[in-house]
Amino acid sequence: MKSFYVTSPIYYVNDVPHIGHAYTSLACDVLARFMRFDGYRVHFLSGTDEHGQKVAKAAALAGVDPQAFTDKVSQNFRALLPAMGCSNDDFIRTTEQRHKDSVQAIWRAMAARKTPKGNDNIYLGKYDGWYAVRDEAYYDESELTTGPDGKKRAPSGAEVEWVEEPSYFFRLSDWGDWLLEWYEKNPDAVGPATRRNEVMSFVKQGLHDLSISRTTFDWGIKVPGDEKHVMYVWLDALTNYITAVGYPNVESDLFKTFWPASVHMVGKDIVRFHAVYWPAFLEAAGLAPAKRVYAHGWWTNEGQKISKSLGNVIDPIKLIETYGLDQVRYFLMREVPFGQDGDYSQAAMIRRMNTDLANDLGNLGQRVLSFVAKNAGACVPTPGDFSDADRAMLDKAAALLAIVRADMAQQGFHKALDAVFAVVAEANRYVDAQAPWTLRKTDPARMATVLYVLMEILRRVALLLQPYMPTTMARLLDQLAVPTDARDASAWDKVLVAGTALPAPQGLFPRYVDPAAPVAGEGPKKK
Repeated sequence: MKSFYVTSPIYYVNDVPHIGHAYTSLACDVLARFMRFDGYRVHFLSGTDEHGQKVAKAAALAGVDPQAFTDKVSQNFRALLPAMGCSNDDFIRTTEQRHKDSVQAIWRAMAARKTPKGNDNIYLGKYDGWYAVRDEAYYDESELTTGPDGKKRAPSGAEVEWVEEPSYFFRLSDWGDWLLEWYEKNPDAVGPATRRNEVMSFVKQGLHDLSISRTTFDWGIKVPGDEKHVMYVWLDALTNYITAVGYPNVESDLFKTFWPASVHMVGKDIVRFHAVYWPAFLEAAGLAPAKRVYAHGWWTNEGQKISKSLGNVIDPIKLIETYGLDQVRYFLMREVPFGQDGDYSQAAMIRRMNTDLANDLGNLGQRVLSFVAKNAGACVPTPGDFSDADRAMLDKAAALLAIVRADMAQQGFHKALDAVFAVVAEANRYVDAQAPWTLRKTDPARMATVLYVLMEILRRVALLLQPYMPTTMARLLDQLAVPTDARDASAWDKVLVAGTALPAPQGLFPRYVDPAAPVAGEGPKKK
């Protein structure tokens, strides 16, 4: 059985879950669900990153020890996954013993091997430089800006501080040529293309050795053989991806089946860690790098940058409570080309719900299935000979699987939806042109053929939309009487059987009416 391993980032536990966390997890879930649909053995991982100076400071401010703090906050991120309908197979915490064992094992493996230039991968030295606690990242002075308040800031906007302390270093400077050669040999290793170019440009400028331990705080995993040091949080965090598939037991079924990972899904702000540091760490430890890192963009809210200070952080749970889970899942995957930045607005959300879902897909399903219930004996109609128009429609629907497969391979979630909804739009034009309500009186046999074509299009559309809207598409497939064991790609050509009894049709997507919108004849409602 083919295998597929997809990971979300592990989320840093100094905050509450927001739309960015939901977006990345949802993208992973859609991909995981599609690959299962397509016959793959899938492992979908998410989790929380719980070490580092930032967490230690947040716990101190809360007046609790770091473990108690992370136990509480990690649960918020764990709870987000089922709330978003995510089907993850594992949830990892970096405070688990399995992870501590894994991180110490990869340190030993890196320390035991040489760089491409024959030097030790890890050496003891002294770090002095600029460090951003918020990013848990080091920055070169050339990357910093100075604000009106005289404080230096990283490209992310995080304030930096000057740090001087003993540190173990990873000899990243020896890995630049290897990385560039690896990018060239693996053109899909970093996506989209803009991020690949950005990563390669960064490496070409020359790499500095990377501090991978700290001594000024102790909330972290101890360096093997030198417990005065705790490991740099990014070496710790990145290793979660191999911990979850059994490392350091590289002979385990999980590891041999799923490593190297198929896709690490990340936000664009952490692409450097995943596409530069992580492959170098892995190769230094004698492990294969992940096959692909894909970095998506950021959301704004009604045209404004999202920030706590503006009070416009988007709570995904409130979105779901307001609009419905499948509607939110669909909007997030359709509204913005995946990989680019995008803007959330209530108007766009309602437009997608009422136009794409209620009018286009929902109305098509309702009018076809209601008509079949009333005029075709509430069972799958028996088709006659197909006309050219019928075959054109059926062929367009049949071609969708190959199109969606290709889009999913490039994380083109929005492109896949564009293709499916283009067929939905074509089917709506087809039903208007064929007018089965007229054929009912003039040519009942032709009416049955038209209805069969439309039901078969609905079946294929529903199959492909399952990863995006699993609950609603399960209801549509129920109404089409598609057996539960015929809802994956292996049943793509298993057409509907004429004469199969159908349940009573039910609406799929009710139109959304904004409670704050004025009613006809009234003025605006007070909020």
